[in-house]
Amino acid sequence: MSMSRSRPARGRRPLLPGLALALASALALTACGGGQGAAGDGKSAATGADGCVKKGEFDAGTDYFPEKQKIGHAENFSLRYEKGYQVLTVKQPYPQGKPESYVLVKCGAPAPKLTGELAKAPQVSVPVKSLYSASTTHIPLLGQTGKLDVLTGVSSGAYVSDEEVLKGVKDGAIEEYAPENALNTEKVIGAGPDVLMTGGTDDPQYAKLRKAGIAVVANAEWLEATPLGRAEWVKAMAALTGAEKKAGALFAEIEKDYEAAAARAKGAEPVEVLPGSMYQGKWGVASGGSYLGRLLQDAGATHPWDGEKGTDSLQLSFEAVYAKAGDAPIWLTGENWETTADTLKADKRYGQLAAVKDAPSAAEVKAGKGAAKGGKPAGIWTYTKAVGPGGGNDYFESGVLRPDLVLADLVAILHPEQAQGHTFTYYEQVPGA
Repeated sequence: MSMSRSRPARGRRPLLPGLALALASALALTACGGGQGAAGDGKSAATGADGCVKKGEFDAGTDYFPEKQKIGHAENFSLRYEKGYQVLTVKQPYPQGKPESYVLVKCGAPAPKLTGELAKAPQVSVPVKSLYSASTTHIPLLGQTGKLDVLTGVSSGAYVSDEEVLKGVKDGAIEEYAPENALNTEKVIGAGPDVLMTGGTDDPQYAKLRKAGIAVVANAEWLEATPLGRAEWVKAMAALTGAEKKAGALFAEIEKDYEAAAARAKGAEPVEVLPGSMYQGKWGVASGGSYLGRLLQDAGATHPWDGEKGTDSLQLSFEAVYAKAGDAPIWLTGENWETTADTLKADKRYGQLAAVKDAPSAAEVKAGKGAAKGGKPAGIWTYTKAVGPGGGNDYFESGVLRPDLVLADLVAILHPEQAQGHTFTYYEQVPGA
Protein backbone atom coordinates (compact mmCIF):
# COMPACT_ATOMS: atom_id res chain seq x y z
CA MET A 1 0.00 0.00 0.00
CA SER A 2 1.21 3.47 -0.60
CA MET A 3 0.99 6.56 1.53
CA SER A 4 -2.73 6.08 2.05
CA ARG A 5 -2.33 4.61 5.42
CA SER A 6 -3.66 2.17 7.81
CA ARG A 7 -1.42 -0.27 6.16
CA PRO A 8 2.37 -0.20 6.15
CA ALA A 9 5.75 -2.06 4.35
CA ARG A 10 9.42 -3.78 5.01
CA GLY A 11 13.35 -3.75 5.06
CA ARG A 12 17.17 -4.18 5.72
CA ARG A 13 20.85 -3.74 4.56
CA PRO A 14 23.58 -1.02 4.80
CA LEU A 15 23.08 2.58 3.83
CA LEU A 16 24.80 4.87 1.36
CA PRO A 17 23.77 7.14 -1.48
CA GLY A 18 24.20 6.09 -5.08
CA LEU A 19 24.84 2.91 -7.00
CA ALA A 20 28.59 2.32 -6.66
CA LEU A 21 29.09 1.81 -2.97
CA ALA A 22 30.24 -1.73 -2.51
CA LEU A 23 33.55 -0.59 -1.07
CA ALA A 24 32.20 2.31 0.93
CA SER A 25 30.18 0.83 3.82
CA ALA A 26 32.85 1.60 6.37
CA LEU A 27 33.15 5.18 5.14
CA ALA A 28 29.40 5.62 5.34
CA LEU A 29 29.49 5.06 9.06
CA THR A 30 32.27 7.54 9.66
CA ALA A 31 30.37 10.28 7.85
CA CYS A 32 27.93 12.27 9.95
CA GLY A 33 24.30 11.23 9.55
CA GLY A 34 23.27 14.86 9.91
CA GLY A 35 20.73 17.12 11.51
CA GLN A 36 20.75 16.64 15.28
CA GLY A 37 18.03 19.25 15.60
CA ALA A 38 17.56 22.11 17.98
CA ALA A 39 16.75 20.39 21.24
CA GLY A 40 20.19 18.92 21.76
CA ASP A 41 18.94 15.33 21.56
CA GLY A 42 21.92 13.00 21.59
CA LYS A 43 24.52 15.73 22.13
CA SER A 44 27.10 15.44 24.88
CA ALA A 45 30.62 16.52 25.69
CA ALA A 46 31.75 13.50 23.64
CA THR A 47 30.18 14.78 20.42
CA GLY A 48 30.35 17.87 18.26
CA ALA A 49 27.74 20.54 17.63
CA ASP A 50 26.08 18.26 15.06
CA GLY A 51 25.79 15.43 17.58
CA CYS A 52 28.36 13.27 15.78
CA VAL A 53 31.54 11.82 17.26
CA LYS A 54 34.38 14.26 16.63
CA LYS A 55 36.87 13.07 14.03
CA GLY A 56 39.60 10.98 15.60
CA GLU A 57 38.06 11.21 19.10
CA PHE A 58 35.98 8.03 19.32
CA ASP A 59 36.32 6.45 22.74
CA ALA A 60 35.13 2.84 23.10
CA GLY A 61 34.38 3.47 26.78
CA THR A 62 32.07 6.44 26.19
CA ASP A 63 28.31 6.01 26.03
CA TYR A 64 27.21 7.88 22.92
CA PHE A 65 23.50 7.22 23.56
CA PRO A 66 22.85 8.84 26.95
CA GLU A 67 19.13 9.36 26.12
CA LYS A 68 17.81 5.79 26.35
CA GLN A 69 14.20 5.14 25.39
CA LYS A 70 12.02 2.67 27.26
CA ILE A 71 9.19 0.89 25.48
CA GLY A 72 6.04 0.35 27.53
CA HIS A 73 3.17 -0.27 25.11
CA ALA A 74 4.52 -1.27 21.69
CA GLU A 75 5.13 -4.99 21.29
CA ASN A 76 6.41 -5.16 17.71
CA PHE A 77 9.76 -3.40 18.13
CA SER A 78 12.53 -3.16 20.67
CA LEU A 79 15.65 -1.07 21.24
CA ARG A 80 18.92 -2.27 22.74
CA TYR A 81 21.81 0.06 23.54
CA GLU A 82 25.56 -0.39 23.33
CA LYS A 83 28.22 2.30 23.76
CA GLY A 84 28.55 3.38 20.14
CA TYR A 85 25.46 1.87 18.55
CA GLN A 86 21.95 0.72 19.26
CA VAL A 87 19.96 -2.18 17.83
CA LEU A 88 16.44 -1.61 16.54
CA THR A 89 14.58 -4.91 16.09
CA VAL A 90 11.18 -5.17 14.41
CA LYS A 91 9.68 -8.46 15.49
CA GLN A 92 7.20 -8.74 12.61
CA PRO A 93 8.16 -6.33 9.80
CA TYR A 94 5.08 -7.39 7.83
CA PRO A 95 2.42 -10.06 8.42
CA GLN A 96 4.14 -13.40 9.07
CA GLY A 97 7.51 -11.79 8.37
CA LYS A 98 10.61 -12.90 10.28
CA PRO A 99 12.23 -10.45 12.74
CA GLU A 100 14.62 -7.88 11.30
CA SER A 101 17.32 -5.99 13.18
CA TYR A 102 19.13 -2.79 12.23
CA VAL A 103 22.37 -1.60 13.81
CA LEU A 104 22.14 2.16 14.31
CA VAL A 105 25.70 3.48 14.63
CA LYS A 106 26.45 6.90 16.07
CA CYS A 107 27.65 9.10 13.22
CA GLY A 108 31.40 9.48 13.30
CA ALA A 109 31.87 6.21 15.20
CA PRO A 110 33.60 3.26 13.50
CA ALA A 111 31.47 0.44 12.17
CA PRO A 112 31.22 -2.24 14.90
CA LYS A 113 32.43 -5.74 14.09
CA LEU A 114 29.51 -7.96 15.06
CA THR A 115 28.94 -11.69 15.19
CA GLY A 116 25.94 -13.98 15.23
CA GLU A 117 22.61 -12.72 13.91
CA LEU A 118 23.84 -9.11 13.80
CA ALA A 119 26.84 -9.91 11.60
CA LYS A 120 24.73 -9.47 8.46
CA ALA A 121 22.34 -6.86 9.83
CA PRO A 122 22.32 -3.53 7.98
CA GLN A 123 24.28 -0.75 9.67
CA VAL A 124 22.86 2.76 9.51
CA SER A 125 24.67 5.92 10.55
CA VAL A 126 22.42 7.97 12.83
CA PRO A 127 20.98 10.49 13.00
CA VAL A 128 19.95 10.12 9.37
CA LYS A 129 19.57 13.22 7.24
CA SER A 130 17.38 11.85 4.42
CA LEU A 131 14.45 9.46 4.71
CA TYR A 132 11.99 8.09 2.15
CA SER A 133 8.61 7.18 3.63
CA ALA A 134 6.11 4.56 2.47
CA SER A 135 3.30 5.67 4.79
CA THR A 136 1.65 8.94 5.77
CA THR A 137 1.80 7.81 9.41
CA HIS A 138 5.53 8.59 9.40
CA ILE A 139 4.96 12.28 8.71
CA PRO A 140 3.79 13.25 12.22
CA LEU A 141 6.53 11.11 13.78
CA LEU A 142 8.95 13.49 12.08
CA GLY A 143 6.95 16.69 12.23
CA GLN A 144 5.95 16.54 15.88
CA THR A 145 9.54 15.86 16.97
CA GLY A 146 11.05 18.68 14.89
CA LYS A 147 12.56 16.45 12.21
CA LEU A 148 10.35 17.00 9.17
CA ASP A 149 13.34 18.33 7.21
CA VAL A 150 14.67 14.76 7.15
CA LEU A 151 11.79 13.69 4.89
CA THR A 152 13.00 13.73 1.28
CA GLY A 153 10.65 11.24 -0.35
CA VAL A 154 7.10 9.90 -0.12
CA SER A 155 5.58 7.03 -2.03
CA SER A 156 2.76 9.31 -3.20
CA GLY A 157 1.55 12.77 -2.31
CA ALA A 158 -2.04 11.85 -3.13
CA TYR A 159 -2.88 10.70 0.38
CA VAL A 160 -0.86 13.30 2.30
CA SER A 161 -2.77 15.87 4.35
CA ASP A 162 0.17 17.75 5.89
CA GLU A 163 0.39 21.13 4.12
CA GLU A 164 4.15 21.50 4.50
CA VAL A 165 4.77 18.08 2.97
CA LEU A 166 2.31 18.76 0.16
CA LYS A 167 4.18 21.97 -0.62
CA GLY A 168 7.46 20.06 -0.60
CA VAL A 169 6.06 17.56 -3.10
CA LYS A 170 4.72 20.35 -5.31
CA ASP A 171 8.03 22.25 -5.22
CA GLY A 172 10.07 19.13 -5.91
CA ALA A 173 11.88 19.19 -2.56
CA ILE A 174 10.18 15.92 -1.63
CA GLU A 175 10.27 13.18 -4.25
CA GLU A 176 7.35 10.89 -5.11
CA TYR A 177 8.88 7.46 -5.70
CA ALA A 178 5.75 5.30 -6.13
CA PRO A 179 2.93 7.57 -7.30
CA GLU A 180 1.11 4.75 -9.09
CA ASN A 181 1.68 2.23 -6.28
CA ALA A 182 4.69 0.90 -8.21
CA LEU A 183 8.06 1.52 -6.55
CA ASN A 184 10.55 3.15 -8.92
CA THR A 185 13.79 1.53 -7.80
CA GLU A 186 15.96 3.55 -10.18
CA LYS A 187 14.61 6.79 -8.78
CA VAL A 188 15.23 5.71 -5.18
CA ILE A 189 18.72 4.40 -5.90
CA GLY A 190 19.58 7.55 -7.82
CA ALA A 191 18.45 9.76 -4.93
CA GLY A 192 20.31 7.60 -2.41
CA PRO A 193 18.34 8.32 0.79
CA ASP A 194 19.91 7.19 4.03
CA VAL A 195 16.80 5.12 4.78
CA LEU A 196 13.62 4.00 3.07
CA MET A 197 11.08 3.30 5.80
CA THR A 198 8.42 0.79 4.84
CA GLY A 199 4.77 0.90 5.78
CA GLY A 200 4.66 -2.59 7.26
CA THR A 201 4.16 -4.60 4.06
CA ASP A 202 6.67 -6.36 1.86
CA ASP A 203 7.64 -5.37 -1.68
CA PRO A 204 9.80 -7.44 -4.07
CA GLN A 205 11.60 -4.24 -5.10
CA TYR A 206 13.09 -3.83 -1.63
CA ALA A 207 15.63 -6.54 -2.40
CA LYS A 208 17.01 -4.40 -5.24
CA LEU A 209 17.31 -1.41 -2.94
CA ARG A 210 19.18 -3.41 -0.31
CA LYS A 211 21.52 -4.79 -2.96
CA ALA A 212 22.25 -1.21 -4.05
CA GLY A 213 23.09 -0.24 -0.46
CA ILE A 214 19.86 1.54 0.50
CA ALA A 215 18.86 0.80 4.08
CA VAL A 216 15.26 -0.47 4.08
CA VAL A 217 13.91 -0.17 7.64
CA ALA A 218 10.53 -1.60 8.58
CA ASN A 219 7.84 0.39 10.32
CA ALA A 220 4.99 -2.01 11.13
CA GLU A 221 3.10 0.04 13.69
CA TRP A 222 -0.24 -1.05 12.18
CA LEU A 223 0.35 -4.56 13.54
CA GLU A 224 0.10 -3.19 17.08
CA ALA A 225 -3.32 -3.94 18.61
CA THR A 226 -3.48 -0.97 20.98
CA PRO A 227 -3.66 2.77 20.25
CA LEU A 228 -0.78 3.63 22.58
CA GLY A 229 1.26 0.77 21.13
CA ARG A 230 0.98 2.31 17.67
CA ALA A 231 1.74 5.79 18.94
CA GLU A 232 4.91 4.59 20.68
CA TRP A 233 6.52 3.95 17.29
CA VAL A 234 7.52 7.61 17.48
CA LYS A 235 10.41 6.24 19.56
CA ALA A 236 11.54 3.93 16.76
CA MET A 237 11.62 6.89 14.40
CA ALA A 238 13.47 8.95 17.00
CA ALA A 239 16.18 6.30 17.19
CA LEU A 240 16.87 7.03 13.52
CA THR A 241 16.60 10.82 13.67
CA GLY A 242 18.19 11.55 17.05
CA ALA A 243 15.00 13.07 18.48
CA GLU A 244 14.87 10.76 21.51
CA LYS A 245 14.30 13.48 24.10
CA LYS A 246 11.47 15.13 22.19
CA ALA A 247 9.87 11.79 21.34
CA GLY A 248 9.93 10.70 24.97
CA ALA A 249 8.32 13.92 26.17
CA LEU A 250 5.72 13.85 23.40
CA PHE A 251 4.71 10.25 24.05
CA ALA A 252 4.49 10.84 27.80
CA GLU A 253 2.01 13.66 27.15
CA ILE A 254 0.01 11.51 24.71
CA GLU A 255 -0.13 8.66 27.22
CA LYS A 256 -1.24 10.97 30.04
CA ASP A 257 -3.99 12.61 27.97
CA TYR A 258 -5.21 9.29 26.60
CA GLU A 259 -5.53 7.78 30.05
CA ALA A 260 -7.29 10.92 31.32
CA ALA A 261 -9.88 10.71 28.51
CA ALA A 262 -10.42 7.00 29.19
CA ALA A 263 -10.92 7.75 32.88
CA ARG A 264 -13.62 10.31 32.05
CA ALA A 265 -15.46 7.75 29.93
CA LYS A 266 -15.14 5.01 32.50
CA GLY A 267 -17.42 6.81 34.93
CA ALA A 268 -20.14 7.39 32.33
CA GLU A 269 -22.95 5.10 31.21
CA PRO A 270 -21.91 2.98 28.17
CA VAL A 271 -23.44 4.05 24.85
CA GLU A 272 -24.47 1.62 22.13
CA VAL A 273 -22.79 2.32 18.78
CA LEU A 274 -22.77 0.94 15.26
CA PRO A 275 -19.19 0.85 13.89
CA GLY A 276 -18.05 0.60 10.26
CA SER A 277 -19.92 0.55 6.93
CA MET A 278 -20.47 -1.47 3.78
CA TYR A 279 -17.57 -2.10 1.37
CA GLN A 280 -17.71 -4.42 -1.62
CA GLY A 281 -20.84 -6.11 -0.32
CA LYS A 282 -19.67 -6.63 3.27
CA TRP A 283 -19.94 -4.57 6.44
CA GLY A 284 -16.58 -4.25 8.17
CA VAL A 285 -17.00 -4.24 11.96
CA ALA A 286 -14.13 -3.72 14.40
CA SER A 287 -13.70 -6.73 16.67
CA GLY A 288 -13.12 -6.10 20.37
CA GLY A 289 -9.46 -7.05 20.15
CA SER A 290 -8.65 -4.67 17.31
CA TYR A 291 -7.14 -1.19 17.38
CA LEU A 292 -10.50 0.51 16.80
CA GLY A 293 -12.19 -1.94 19.14
CA ARG A 294 -9.88 -0.85 21.93
CA LEU A 295 -10.57 2.83 21.20
CA LEU A 296 -14.32 2.20 21.38
CA GLN A 297 -14.00 0.31 24.66
CA ASP A 298 -11.88 3.07 26.19
CA ALA A 299 -14.42 5.65 24.99
CA GLY A 300 -17.25 3.90 26.82
CA ALA A 301 -18.92 2.47 23.71
CA THR A 302 -20.59 -0.90 23.42
CA HIS A 303 -21.65 -2.94 20.40
CA PRO A 304 -22.63 -6.57 19.76
CA TRP A 305 -19.17 -7.60 18.55
CA ASP A 306 -16.98 -6.01 21.22
CA GLY A 307 -16.52 -9.40 22.86
CA GLU A 308 -14.70 -10.76 19.78
CA LYS A 309 -11.02 -11.04 20.74
CA GLY A 310 -9.51 -11.12 17.26
CA THR A 311 -7.55 -8.16 15.90
CA ASP A 312 -9.03 -8.25 12.39
CA SER A 313 -12.30 -6.62 11.40
CA LEU A 314 -15.31 -8.87 10.95
CA GLN A 315 -16.90 -9.06 7.48
CA LEU A 316 -20.67 -9.30 7.87
CA SER A 317 -23.78 -8.91 5.74
CA PHE A 318 -26.00 -5.84 6.06
CA GLU A 319 -28.78 -8.04 7.39
CA ALA A 320 -26.58 -9.48 10.14
CA VAL A 321 -25.48 -6.00 11.23
CA TYR A 322 -28.98 -4.55 11.07
CA ALA A 323 -30.43 -7.39 13.14
CA LYS A 324 -28.00 -6.77 16.00
CA ALA A 325 -27.19 -3.06 15.83
CA GLY A 326 -29.76 -1.39 13.60
CA ASP A 327 -31.24 0.43 16.61
CA ALA A 328 -27.91 1.85 17.80
CA PRO A 329 -28.35 5.62 18.27
CA ILE A 330 -24.77 6.44 17.21
CA TRP A 331 -23.15 5.32 13.96
CA LEU A 332 -19.36 5.78 13.78
CA THR A 333 -17.91 5.48 10.30
CA GLY A 334 -15.25 6.85 7.97
CA GLU A 335 -17.38 7.70 4.97
CA ASN A 336 -17.00 11.22 3.59
CA TRP A 337 -20.69 12.18 3.51
CA GLU A 338 -21.94 15.76 3.42
CA THR A 339 -25.51 14.85 4.47
CA THR A 340 -27.65 11.74 4.86
CA ALA A 341 -28.58 12.15 1.19
CA ASP A 342 -25.05 10.92 0.41
CA THR A 343 -25.57 8.11 2.91
CA LEU A 344 -28.65 6.87 1.09
CA LYS A 345 -26.91 7.21 -2.29
CA ALA A 346 -24.21 4.88 -1.02
CA ASP A 347 -26.78 2.25 0.02
CA LYS A 348 -30.54 2.74 0.30
CA ARG A 349 -30.68 0.17 3.10
CA TYR A 350 -28.86 2.63 5.37
CA GLY A 351 -32.17 4.45 5.66
CA GLN A 352 -33.41 1.67 7.95
CA LEU A 353 -30.81 2.53 10.60
CA ALA A 354 -31.90 4.48 13.69
CA ALA A 355 -28.81 6.71 13.48
CA VAL A 356 -29.84 7.80 9.99
CA LYS A 357 -33.50 8.32 10.87
CA ASP A 358 -32.60 10.41 13.92
CA ALA A 359 -29.82 12.44 12.27
CA PRO A 360 -30.17 16.10 13.33
CA SER A 361 -30.79 18.78 10.74
CA ALA A 362 -27.98 20.87 9.24
CA ALA A 363 -29.24 23.86 11.24
CA GLU A 364 -29.08 21.90 14.49
CA VAL A 365 -25.56 20.67 13.72
CA LYS A 366 -24.41 24.20 12.81
CA ALA A 367 -25.90 25.56 16.03
CA GLY A 368 -24.11 22.89 18.05
CA LYS A 369 -27.39 21.27 19.05
CA GLY A 370 -27.08 18.13 16.98
CA ALA A 371 -24.97 16.04 19.33
CA ALA A 372 -27.99 14.59 21.12
CA LYS A 373 -31.59 13.63 20.37
CA GLY A 374 -33.96 13.76 23.30
CA GLY A 375 -31.05 14.43 25.62
CA LYS A 376 -29.07 11.37 24.44
CA PRO A 377 -26.28 11.07 21.82
CA ALA A 378 -27.59 10.27 18.34
CA GLY A 379 -26.75 10.42 14.64
CA ILE A 380 -23.88 9.67 12.26
CA TRP A 381 -20.30 10.71 12.99
CA THR A 382 -17.42 10.35 10.52
CA TYR A 383 -13.67 10.84 11.00
CA THR A 384 -13.43 13.04 7.92
CA LYS A 385 -13.13 16.51 9.42
CA ALA A 386 -9.46 16.90 8.48
CA VAL A 387 -9.22 15.85 4.82
CA GLY A 388 -6.56 17.51 2.68
CA PRO A 389 -7.03 18.98 -0.81
CA GLY A 390 -5.97 15.74 -2.49
CA GLY A 391 -8.15 13.54 -0.30
CA GLY A 392 -5.55 12.65 2.33
CA ASN A 393 -7.25 12.09 5.68
CA ASP A 394 -5.39 13.29 8.76
CA TYR A 395 -7.19 10.64 10.84
CA PHE A 396 -4.92 8.10 9.11
CA GLU A 397 -1.92 10.42 9.36
CA SER A 398 -1.55 12.21 12.69
CA GLY A 399 -4.39 10.22 14.26
CA VAL A 400 -2.15 7.18 14.62
CA LEU A 401 0.38 9.16 16.65
CA ARG A 402 -2.34 11.05 18.54
CA PRO A 403 -4.84 8.47 19.84
CA ASP A 404 -5.40 10.83 22.75
CA LEU A 405 -7.07 13.28 20.36
CA VAL A 406 -9.06 10.53 18.65
CA LEU A 407 -10.26 9.24 22.02
CA ALA A 408 -11.14 12.75 23.18
CA ASP A 409 -13.35 13.12 20.09
CA LEU A 410 -15.08 9.80 20.78
CA VAL A 411 -15.69 10.66 24.43
CA ALA A 412 -17.22 13.98 23.38
CA ILE A 413 -19.53 12.18 20.92
CA LEU A 414 -20.67 9.50 23.35
CA HIS A 415 -20.58 11.46 26.60
CA PRO A 416 -21.02 15.15 25.73
CA GLU A 417 -21.62 15.91 29.41
CA GLN A 418 -18.01 14.83 30.06
CA ALA A 419 -16.54 17.09 27.38
CA GLN A 420 -18.08 20.54 27.57
CA GLY A 421 -16.54 22.94 25.05
CA HIS A 422 -14.66 20.18 23.23
CA THR A 423 -13.19 21.11 19.83
CA PHE A 424 -13.22 18.15 17.45
CA THR A 425 -9.99 17.20 15.70
CA TYR A 426 -11.00 14.31 13.45
CA TYR A 427 -14.74 13.60 13.78
CA GLU A 428 -17.67 15.59 12.46
CA GLN A 429 -21.41 14.97 12.43
CA VAL A 430 -23.39 14.19 9.29
CA PRO A 431 -26.61 16.24 9.22
CA GLY A 432 -29.91 15.05 7.86
CA ALA A 433 -30.70 15.97 4.25
